[in-house]
Amino acid sequence: MARGRIRFGAFITPFHTPDENPGLALERDFELVEWMEKLGYDEVWFGEHHSGGWEINSSPELAIATAAQRTSRIRLGTGVSSVPYHHPFMLADRIRQLEYLTKGRVMFGMGPGSLPSDAHMLGIDTAKVRDMLDEAIGPMVRLLKGETVTCKTDWFEMRDARLQLAPYDENGVDIAVANQVSPTGARAAGTFGLGMLSLGATTTGGFNALASNWAIAEDLAKDHGQTVDRSRWRLVGPIHVAETREQARANVEYGFHRWIDYFRHVAALPLAPAGVDPVQMMIDSGFAVVGTPDDAVEQLERLIDQSGGFGCFLKLGVNWADFAQTKRSYELFARYVIPKINNLNANRVASEAWLRDNHATFSGAMKSAVSARIDSHVAEKGAQHVAPGVQDALKA
Repeated sequence: MARGRIRFGAFITPFHTPDENPGLALERDFELVEWMEKLGYDEVWFGEHHSGGWEINSSPELAIATAAQRTSRIRLGTGVSSVPYHHPFMLADRIRQLEYLTKGRVMFGMGPGSLPSDAHMLGIDTAKVRDMLDEAIGPMVRLLKGETVTCKTDWFEMRDARLQLAPYDENGVDIAVANQVSPTGARAAGTFGLGMLSLGATTTGGFNALASNWAIAEDLAKDHGQTVDRSRWRLVGPIHVAETREQARANVEYGFHRWIDYFRHVAALPLAPAGVDPVQMMIDSGFAVVGTPDDAVEQLERLIDQSGGFGCFLKLGVNWADFAQTKRSYELFARYVIPKINNLNANRVASEAWLRDNHATFSGAMKSAVSARIDSHVAEKGAQHVAPGVQDALKA
């Protein structure tokens, strides 16, 4: 069975080293979004973090509002809004306003928050953030559908709550919930008929759980009278491509090792053990692609096979290479990976093959037609102005 086309985009947390000008670092993110729109990418998602010094985007809504003024087509999402850090009514209301500011391009990604330090600063018990998210999803979905909500939970209350603005269009905002290894996100997606953002799709655990988490979403959707659509399932993973594998490896020397150190000692998520070549380990494990466009195609085919199919792949914005090489990677991906995955050149390839197979026939027909016209001219006017050898060359 032929599969549908896959959309492509980026998941920009972002990662910026704390030795550079933060304003210029954030500006570079928006330059990348503009570049992606020119290259034909479909989506960009902005993260929310409040500590650690690297992931310095504290408001995905502000990032979306800024990016919307510089673009006209690409869709823009919260990747993700840390729901326990906001009153759900206020968060839903900001998303509704962004629907209008972006003319319907906004997407609402929600999650529990990824950094325990963020929850700590807000006086929130990290053990409770997933429960808090679960309690908030239903009321926010109802609000964004235009309903009036009255509810009381352990951490928030709404009384006759209703958003002032109606949905921007009849389809409403595209809502997705973060999902990694555990079934938490899959259960929420199924219960409320939402999309899924598989943030750890290329980690060993996340990759192995892709098919089972989708099955969980489908089961819960059936139980609650909902439907889930694979086109609204987004997978996230790091990819950097260059003309050769050697060039790609050289490019990521710029920032890869500091990024690994950040995850080992700051974000408390050791992605590679000490004493090994972390780049090679991530390539061998399937976590990352640092190679050529063909390597990226192989990775995407692997994800398609494992998951059974998804709607969008988001390149994790890791900033392993300098900005020029990062932009070049996005360009090579758009030029050579996306067309291969989405079979955009099938007709072109078939057309070229057809002409190759019939070259003698078409070439002969062209020569015969030109020769006949020359012969007609010579018969009428003589060969005085016909270049020597032309007729013989056409008959060769």
